[in-house]
Amino acid sequence: MITAVGVVVPARDEAELVGACVSALDAALRRLPAGIARAVCVVADRCGDATAEVARAAFGEVPGVVLATESARTVGEVRDLGVARVRAALGSPAPARTLLLSTDADTRVTPGWARAHLARARQGYHAIAGTAELSAPFSTSARALSRYDHVLDRARTAEGHGSVYGANLGVRADAFEVVGGFGPRATGEDHDLWRRLGQEGFRRCYESGAPVVTSARLHGRAPDGLAALLRSLATDTVA
Repeated sequence: MITAVGVVVPARDEAELVGACVSALDAALRRLPAGIARAVCVVADRCGDATAEVARAAFGEVPGVVLATESARTVGEVRDLGVARVRAALGSPAPARTLLLSTDADTRVTPGWARAHLARARQGYHAIAGTAELSAPFSTSARALSRYDHVLDRARTAEGHGSVYGANLGVRADAFEVVGGFGPRATGEDHDLWRRLGQEGFRRCYESGAPVVTSARLHGRAPDGLAALLRSLATDTVA
């Protein structure tokens, strides 16, 4: 039985968007059942702006902590730092009773987000992959928009939507430990973690009822992340 939920948010120079991210997390986590411990950790990674200050000011009823780091690290390592810190903030509950949720600073979770992840974890799933909706059209080109829809369609499997985003991922802490966490990956850390969880035989599911709304920007933090995909679709004129 899950008794604690911790959320990790990596952030680098996200002062403009991190406040809305944290406020949305607070609203979603407050909807969890009574008796569930909850906490948020924003990892301010080598920020040159007011990301840390904005995040601290946005924390509401749900306990939150900002971990500032100045060392050069990959996004996978940044997420792992956040996981360790948020588990400590929760009081280090038993791994099998702890659900770790991951999102991004340019993303707003929906009100039922945390509850949907918790429901899946209580059904016995070790890992849950949710969907991501764009905050605005990323292009004025109908062809580019159609091609993005095609990318999503190709990802679908018999098990569900088939997409994996670091902005909308849940993993039980005991499974997370077994596979070694996100690890030192500069990009694709979400897909790599998902793959390793499957290789170890952990139960995974795709959840369509727990969407997040993420930035449609074309220049993001991860070298080959969603922004890079959108940029390639927006600029590639090949059918």
